[in-house]
Amino acid sequence: MTRAAGGVRLVVRATADEARREAASLVADLLVARGAQGATLALPTGETPRGVYDDLVRRHRGEDLSFRHATVFGLDEYWPMTPDDPRSFRRFLEQHLLGRVDVAPARRFHLDGGVPAERVAREAARFERALQVAGGLDLALLGLGRNGHIAFNEPGSPRDSRTRLVTLEDRTRIDLARAFGGADAVPRQALTMGVATLLAARRVVLVALGAHKADVVARTLGGPVGPDCPASFLREHPDACFVLDRESAARI
Repeated sequence: MTRAAGGVRLVVRATADEARREAASLVADLLVARGAQGATLALPTGETPRGVYDDLVRRHRGEDLSFRHATVFGLDEYWPMTPDDPRSFRRFLEQHLLGRVDVAPARRFHLDGGVPAERVAREAARFERALQVAGGLDLALLGLGRNGHIAFNEPGSPRDSRTRLVTLEDRTRIDLARAFGGADAVPRQALTMGVATLLAARRVVLVALGAHKADVVARTLGGPVGPDCPASFLREHPDACFVLDRESAARI
């Protein structure tokens, strides 16, 4: 089922696996359409995109889908977090996608969570410059936090925010607790692309799956547009698509 809601195109599939395949198709179609010109992607981490990446790897190996002209930016990173930490988002993307397809190492860009405090602002500016040099994002693939965050833009994030250091809400840290053996061990801060950085992408695809996302999907699409639910800003984007399963779409 495909329809529009609040300025966003909705694609609702019966199951989570079908929704993941749909999201993978949107990425794959862009890579094919851009061809040798290449596509610049912003990619997330977490359980939701893992299945999307598995399907993209399957297409790479079985259908000759190539990433060799693609440029990839990681959406965010814990701070402080060394790049070689197995819990880092850099390692996640390398393990689940980048190390399994033909993205050139020189075309992989990550925020460095290991920079000292006095270099955080410089690191954020470096990342924004790299995005500009790459010609901007063709597609930002996003998940959706239960508090309405996109990337690590927590509630209160302004529309004009750019890549920066943010403080994570306790709810977010609880959701991330499994990887750290408890919420208290989850870093309290992170580097993230800002709301304005994401809205500058030429296309945005958000994937939300499961009944536990139904409330925030409904609030994102039907509540006020504003910083209390940063994902709601996507309703102002000219080419935003939400890919949902039946459970996450139950309240819209």
